Amino acid sequence: MRTGIILRDKLREKLREALVAVLPIIVIVLFLCFSVAPISPSILLCFLIGAVLLILGMMFFTLGAELSMSPMGEKVGTCMTKSKKISVIVLLSFLLGVIVTVSEPDLQVLAGQVPSIPGGVLIGAVAGGVGLFLVLALLRMLFGIPLPPLLIFFYILVFILALFVPDDFLSVAFDSGGVTTGPMTVPFIMALGVGVAAIRNDRHAADDSFGLVALCSIGPIISVLILGMIYRPGESSYVPPVIPSVENSVELWVLFHHGFPTYIAEIAVSLLPIVLFFGVFQAFVLRLSKRTLSKMCVGLAYTYIGLVLFMTGVNVGFMPAGNYLGQMLGSSDTPWFLIPIAMIMGFFIVKAEPAVYVLNKQVEGITDGAISADSMGTCLSVGVAISLGIAMLRVLTGISVMWILIPGYAFALGISFFVPKIYTAIAFDSGGVASGPMTAAFLLPLAQGACGAVGGNIVTDAFGIVAMVAMTPLITIQLLGLLSQRRSVSESRKRRMTARTAETAVSAAAGTEDLIIEL
Repeated sequence: MRTGIILRDKLREKLREALVAVLPIIVIVLFLCFSVAPISPSILLCFLIGAVLLILGMMFFTLGAELSMSPMGEKVGTCMTKSKKISVIVLLSFLLGVIVTVSEPDLQVLAGQVPSIPGGVLIGAVAGGVGLFLVLALLRMLFGIPLPPLLIFFYILVFILALFVPDDFLSVAFDSGGVTTGPMTVPFIMALGVGVAAIRNDRHAADDSFGLVALCSIGPIISVLILGMIYRPGESSYVPPVIPSVENSVELWVLFHHGFPTYIAEIAVSLLPIVLFFGVFQAFVLRLSKRTLSKMCVGLAYTYIGLVLFMTGVNVGFMPAGNYLGQMLGSSDTPWFLIPIAMIMGFFIVKAEPAVYVLNKQVEGITDGAISADSMGTCLSVGVAISLGIAMLRVLTGISVMWILIPGYAFALGISFFVPKIYTAIAFDSGGVASGPMTAAFLLPLAQGACGAVGGNIVTDAFGIVAMVAMTPLITIQLLGLLSQRRSVSESRKRRMTARTAETAVSAAAGTEDLIIEL
């Protein structure tokens, strides 16, 4: 009875959070639909139903991740590290990286939109890259290797490889790094880091629990760049999402009725490898109590329901609306209006990313509130707003993605040497987390629609938006760290000055008393 009341209260709390995250996006889209970018009633109805499914999906998913994915990752990480066998850690972490990445819905969304590369080939390359770099990330934690030098080395390698890759692969490669760290991957991988860090007793263990997502975002970029050098795809063109056209409510129901079975099966296949892996681990190693196990099973059920609702709403309702809005805005008399509209959308849409919620809560918990979820959310929103403004500028002008990414990453890596260690790790984790299913399924189609309307190259100009969203938080979160560091130094200086003033006052008072006694 008590458990049911607690779950009900939790669901209400998650519903409020989902409403706060999604309502601004709905308001912005409705404003555009009734002003500068009129759309058909069928697209609008699909969008609104998709928004309701999105809210319900976020509610169930965030609670499910809290009850299942995070505890599973933490217990597996602790158990792996306790074995103290490097071979076991390497094998299991690689296997986990591949399994969780194949399960990632964001990657499925991106793979379905990329022309010229078969979805299975792209997913396989990305999963292998995440597996290898998860091994590297866990070994870095165990041996206490600093994160910034590793990031500098691998990003230099990324930009060297980019010189030998066709332009069609560049934007897709950087987008792959962003979408792999989404709602399925982040709760598990971040909790895995917490579990591994719990074994270490040194004072830097908590700081090193972050950074796994950062390194796991680099693996897919490198693997897809290598794929671009050895893989020569045949000619294929970009296929835009189908814009729905319904005449009545029955046709509208049929549209979503066809969408639900697809995602019921897709999410089941995505979750199955994780469930099987954890089941084997439970049977032979963990042996958790029935109470703990039943709580995780309930959480997995919530996660499954949430992802089915979320993915159906996003793909059936949001993706066509995003593409059509992009077409309308791009073909208008003032296509430059796309830049401020995208920035406003970006500021709010990042709050609707499920993985962002998980990251912000985990950061606040591990730092004991020193880095609040609100400050994280604000920095991420500002970063994503800037990135979308730049992305739309690329769509309108055709600037190469490398002209933005090279100076952006150079600046982010440069300031990492002057920022508190934990902020650098959190910043590079945030970059991957900010670019989730909302970016892949709404903002990317928006850019594609606009790019097609202005006559640009969709593969080189529209793709890359996920890479932009993944880059700017690296800078804004680290600038938050610099500000926090300066504030703490200033407060420390004030405390010292206050203490000296008090000591001087006490000394003066003591001298006066001595003089009175002598008199």
